[in-house]
Amino acid sequence: MADIPDHLLKRAQERRAALEANKPAEPAAGGDAPAAETPVDDGNKIPAHLLQRSAAARAKSAGEEAPAGGGGVATAVAPAAASAGMPVQGATGHTQRLLTVVKAGSIQDVKATPTDKVHTWPHLLVGEFVASLACTGFLLVFSAFVNAPLLAPANVNRTPNPSKAPWYFLGLQELLTMLHPMVAGVMIPTVIIVGLGGAGYIDKNPSNKPEDRKLAIALMTLFLMMCASLTVIGSFFRGEGFNFILPWRQGIHDIFDL
Repeated sequence: MADIPDHLLKRAQERRAALEANKPAEPAAGGDAPAAETPVDDGNKIPAHLLQRSAAARAKSAGEEAPAGGGGVATAVAPAAASAGMPVQGATGHTQRLLTVVKAGSIQDVKATPTDKVHTWPHLLVGEFVASLACTGFLLVFSAFVNAPLLAPANVNRTPNPSKAPWYFLGLQELLTMLHPMVAGVMIPTVIIVGLGGAGYIDKNPSNKPEDRKLAIALMTLFLMMCASLTVIGSFFRGEGFNFILPWRQGIHDIFDL
């Protein structure tokens, strides 16, 4: 049998003491019996009009005639209530109830509490680790069948013209042809790196809707378009001496074979 918690035992003792205090005093030996005190209604007793209505409904459903007076209500209510499983009033007029004792530790909240945070481990890092393994495996299989597009070995007697940086640095090389080296090589890259690093601390808007992030989306789009434009110009529109040319006049293949 499960142990009854202390708070339920304490509540039962307080209830028992309250019932004992409201119990009418017994008449003294050889004396007249004092008038019975009306029990205090603490809100647990079923109202009489509800009991009468319930008894009348059950009697009508059973094909019997409902009791007319209030005197027969008490006698008709008790069997009907007992047969229907309703709480029955005791001698003092209080409702008797059967309590089910359940340990506090056995009650669990099965409904998930909504939250806007997810743990980094293992929810995020496991997915990233699996993705990195998949990319590594793909590169190993791909490199076994396809050779990297490398140029011929370097020759000191034949310097390539123009000498172009890798594609990810072509935008910076294009800036060096337009602006002062201090501006193009130091100031602009510093502003870009610091701006990207501090974007999360400057813009703290939690919304993911494009209509709520118009300024941020416009700035990021402008930055990406600038980088893509400079890279395309440096790749296809620069010929000998890093001069501006039209690729359809000289040919794209001739540009990379210089």
